[in-house]
Amino acid sequence: MKEKVVLAYSGGLDTTALIPWLKETFNYDVVCCCINCGQGNELDGLDERAKLSGASKLYIEDIVDEFCDEYIMPCVEAGAVYEHQYLLGTSMARPAIAKKLVEIARKENAVAICHGATGKGNDQIRFELGIKALAPDIKIIAPWRMTDVWTMQSREDELAYCQAHGINLPFDARHSYSRDRNLWHISHEGLELEDPSQAPNYDDMLVLSVTPQKAPDKETEITMTFEEGIPKTLNGKAMKVSEIITELNRLGGENGIGIVDIVENRVVGMKSRGVYETPGGTILMAAHDQLEELTLDRDTMEAKKKLGSQFAQVVYEGKWFTPLREAIQAFVESTQKYVTGEVKLKLYKGNIIKAGTTSPYSLYNESLASFTTGDMYDHHDADGFITLFGLPLKVRAMKLLEVEQNKNNK
Repeated sequence: MKEKVVLAYSGGLDTTALIPWLKETFNYDVVCCCINCGQGNELDGLDERAKLSGASKLYIEDIVDEFCDEYIMPCVEAGAVYEHQYLLGTSMARPAIAKKLVEIARKENAVAICHGATGKGNDQIRFELGIKALAPDIKIIAPWRMTDVWTMQSREDELAYCQAHGINLPFDARHSYSRDRNLWHISHEGLELEDPSQAPNYDDMLVLSVTPQKAPDKETEITMTFEEGIPKTLNGKAMKVSEIITELNRLGGENGIGIVDIVENRVVGMKSRGVYETPGGTILMAAHDQLEELTLDRDTMEAKKKLGSQFAQVVYEGKWFTPLREAIQAFVESTQKYVTGEVKLKLYKGNIIKAGTTSPYSLYNESLASFTTGDMYDHHDADGFITLFGLPLKVRAMKLLEVEQNKNNK
């Protein structure tokens, strides 16, 4: 019996060409595994295409809810944003996919897992760190790094290879944007984006959104409720997290929300430019932040901000299955106990505008915050506070003045 390899299969040209290549190069029995994280119609026709290409079996695993509940929401709660702009859409999905690939490999008694990530990107790291953490005994095959046996360098090469093996596919060799899509976002790389001096061609590029200029001339009002950091309702309707994100994607996309053009620092050491569409995620994170403004104290917010940045880097670098990620997430979860309440927002031409927030655990006290003197705050108390708070500054200034005077007296 042939040994089995589980192939992370998207149905695109790259992973389709990998099926006959794995059979020919290693004499493997190829089991394809497509992980549905919310790619939409990209999953259409995969079964027929995989079998046409020589796969012995195809798994299509729907993990949309797991992806939302166990990967997206911890990042939302942490306020995890990489380099101030990237909401980690691809980064969050890769460990979820790696986990499922390992499960299928165990089920099939496979000796190897193969992925089609390139040798220049972050995804090779994310996939392989996930697999190593969960299944250190399973071999990993990364064809794009195996230049001695993987000789294809272009879409034309891959098409010719497939045709030579009797596989005629509905692809052409026309170069287009490199995209990655899931329920949280869609990313775009390539073409004019490879030149940072060029503006993105949004008319040809955008999939989930319109530009702010093309958004409606009237605002869209939304109301969300949260319980312990988790969104529960949208516009009065109770929904699962995945359903809320889906609807927010529609509303955000219509209003030009969440389009980011960024030059980011990849883990492998190079800078890379991409455009991300994250309409629903941008709204969800803004709403969550808005509620935390009311419910978290100053010291907790400061600590959470620092750890949120570190959490983003951990996720970006593919270190999901690590003690550090678990420890930071445990801290974040402890902060969410009172992040409960209602958030109102207005969406208008790329902008998210606050429209009111309420929480039974709000730390905002109108008596304290008012310019009028209330029972809880005596203005005279600030005298002693400022004296002590500013004491180090005053002592230092006095010492510097003393030294300067001594110099002048010499």
